[in-house]
Amino acid sequence: MKVFGFVGPSGTGKSHRAEWVARERDIDYIIDDGLLIKGNRIIAGVSAKREKTKVGSIKRALFTDPQHAEDMKKAIRQCNPEAILVLGTSVEMVESIARRLELPKVSEMVYIQDVASEYEIKQALSTRKEQGKHVIPVPTFEIKKDFSGYLLDPLQIFKRKGKGSYQLVGEKSVVRPTFSYMGSYTISDYTIYQIVEYITSGIEGVNRISRFRAENHPDGIYIEMDLVLVYGYKIKPLLYEVQRKVAEEVERLTALNIKALNVVAKSLVIDPQKPPGQGSQA
Repeated sequence: MKVFGFVGPSGTGKSHRAEWVARERDIDYIIDDGLLIKGNRIIAGVSAKREKTKVGSIKRALFTDPQHAEDMKKAIRQCNPEAILVLGTSVEMVESIARRLELPKVSEMVYIQDVASEYEIKQALSTRKEQGKHVIPVPTFEIKKDFSGYLLDPLQIFKRKGKGSYQLVGEKSVVRPTFSYMGSYTISDYTIYQIVEYITSGIEGVNRISRFRAENHPDGIYIEMDLVLVYGYKIKPLLYEVQRKVAEEVERLTALNIKALNVVAKSLVIDPQKPPGQGSQA
């Protein structure tokens, strides 16, 4: 197995350019911030971006946790890559990661200055400092389940095909982790209720919410609610519609990952504005 290092100070754009560096050298696997990545998929590991402090993030990226390191070594043995690219803020960090994961000696070092201009590096550093944005080189759908409560943005990469014509060639994710802020990001259960109440009030066939419960967990949010429905609507399709719309909007507005959304039709009411049978077909 050939091991390559990709070195640059934090925030200079390594993760953004890692895929390009790997492709130029026929490398299929990347180790970046605690993750083993192949193409658009996370193969193993835990992202350092999930840690609550910068110190915790550095430790995670260095695989100081024995279980994390063991899981990564096992995944690398199973994949048996011909070459692997290890990202780090220094040569010492890359070599330390290689030792902890029992990889062969690093055969080549690539530096951020080799693949990015001084202007691009300054721009990346400014974005990190002012906005706290970190890039993870996989599509957002790959990491969303592990980043509940974090602010995520897809970063789509295009290449020019011709005048005014572009082709989508890949997607990365921008995440603003907790340690990028002065404090942590939380949303109260009552705020979730208000959002859900507003969404359901716009769904024809729903009268009101009679009971609501939300539980925040590290992996996402669990919601239970009982509904009073309007007589004359097909109950099962209506509940599916409520589930879909509530899940979509809550995830879009809050960046929380919906782990479960249980909806119960508790009772029915007659809509005084509409005689029975004139809803969405009883």
